[in-house]
Amino acid sequence: MVSGMGGAAAAAGARVLIGAGATALASFGLAGGLDASLRAGAICLPCEIVGLDGNALATTAYWRARVESALVVQYPVASGRLLSTDRIIASVDEKAALHRSTAAIAVDMESLAIARVASTHGLPFIAIRVIVDSAADNLPRAVAAAADQSGQLNIWRLLGALARAPADLAPLLRLGSRYRAASRSLSAVAAAGAWARQAF
Repeated sequence: MVSGMGGAAAAAGARVLIGAGATALASFGLAGGLDASLRAGAICLPCEIVGLDGNALATTAYWRARVESALVVQYPVASGRLLSTDRIIASVDEKAALHRSTAAIAVDMESLAIARVASTHGLPFIAIRVIVDSAADNLPRAVAAAADQSGQLNIWRLLGALARAPADLAPLLRLGSRYRAASRSLSAVAAAGAWARQAF
């Protein structure tokens, strides 16, 4: 299901799924790169999810291994730590600082919240995240200004933000190409998703 942006929305969505009978949880979507070696479209299957406070939760090893084995035949897969924060990490400098301080390879806003719900209910959990903005990309301020609570871009907010900061147009266009690369990788992961059911 699509939960929307942020940990609170993700946790609420996870609880809805459990109420509907889900027996495992996966965090599936986009992430920002913290490791400079990861480009847009890189697939991340983290071994653990960490918060800014340093507390971490491991993903389910046997499930992650099954998904990885279904993907690596055709696609490179990165492991390591995934950092979850409560806000968008937009600048190259902050991405580099967080990579140094947490050893995380990527960052999102939802996975830790879902991992905590899974842990509370004793359910298997993995995160499957694809890099959209790399460690070398500054996210345009217009994007953060235009995102609504569901994580969707409001076109009128976006146009207003661009009117106030026209220099954001070029990085926004670059982000569009990054998003297309990430979408192709997400589609590839979804196509291999049936393999994940073998874990259960």
